[in-house]
Amino acid sequence: MFVEFFYLMRSQGIKVGVQDWLVLMQALKLGLAQESLKDFYTLVRMICIKSEAFYDVFDRCFLYYFQGIENSVEVSDDLLKWLDKSPPPREFTQEEKDRIKNFNLDELRSEFEKRLGEQKEEHNGGNHWVGTGGTSPFGHSGYHPDGLRVGGEGRNKSAMQVAAQRQFRNLRHDSVLGISQTVQVLKQLRNLGRYGLNEELSLADTIDATSKNAGEITLVMRPERRSQVKLLLLMDVGGSMDPYTHMCENLFSAAFAARSFKKLESFFFHNCVYDELYSDYYTGKTSKTLDVLSQVDDSWFCFIVGDAAMHPAELLSQGGAINYWQQNSTTGLDWLRKIKEVIPRTVWINPEEKGAWGVQSCQIIKKLFSMHPLSLEGLHEAIKEVKK
Repeated sequence: MFVEFFYLMRSQGIKVGVQDWLVLMQALKLGLAQESLKDFYTLVRMICIKSEAFYDVFDRCFLYYFQGIENSVEVSDDLLKWLDKSPPPREFTQEEKDRIKNFNLDELRSEFEKRLGEQKEEHNGGNHWVGTGGTSPFGHSGYHPDGLRVGGEGRNKSAMQVAAQRQFRNLRHDSVLGISQTVQVLKQLRNLGRYGLNEELSLADTIDATSKNAGEITLVMRPERRSQVKLLLLMDVGGSMDPYTHMCENLFSAAFAARSFKKLESFFFHNCVYDELYSDYYTGKTSKTLDVLSQVDDSWFCFIVGDAAMHPAELLSQGGAINYWQQNSTTGLDWLRKIKEVIPRTVWINPEEKGAWGVQSCQIIKKLFSMHPLSLEGLHEAIKEVKK
């Protein structure tokens, strides 16, 4: 009965294999979904969705296909705004508690849908409408022994159900990256190969060689699989990049946590690369840019992370560096060209929204490098670009 759902996911770019689907059918046969749509949602996502980048696409497919079966009530944005407050707890009198009308689950859902259609304004402290701080069965931060919580946080742990605008929601392609997610994305850069000494047992080759040797154990060793990827990470710090410090720290930390690189070198700059790169910006420890470039070649990847927002003179003029005392004899744009010449597989990662990329300096840099946002989708695109 779910075959159409299978093809719906495939049509939206989710790579669900036939084997995945057969495993899901077996799981359903074993009763792992427990006749619950929510458990079924979790089961499908766990078996069929291989990348967090597709979570949001899957959510939309799920809502489209199963709408009307369960949790079909949509809570409006206005209502959620009315409920976006948390009044302090208060004691309810016995008289207030005695006036509470109890519902079974079907009655509760029916009444909830009815009141959603009738309610036109915010209500607080009452006993009928969807609101806060009262004895109504609908809302939050009040008292009802078996109500339906909408928004807020559970206090009495007695809500019969919880309603939200979108129950099935998770990561989007364009979400800001956390460290663990970034690690998974960066692992796509891996290019594993077998290099070095024969130190790892090849089980398949050992079995084959043993069988050919009349059953006498013949061990076959091979080199260990190791990543051959080398990455140079250059990151803009300070000034207009301060609001993106946390995002960049996550990327920086994830690059080292991924353990997917044969070599990983990182340096910092401000606004644009000039004749020196900082290995520690705050202590002023620097390396000559030419020395850094002499240690890499066209087998490397390079990610330059920055908002590309600066006065055009910083890119186009000698002595245009923002540091008055720097007096750079080579323009910033020429330095960027040198990086591109040495490492052709260089991309620019921009933490700003694409709508902010219209400034002149950003447009100049975009003519030299492929530019991608600092997001799940952006890093996927960037990695695809450098692996071409």
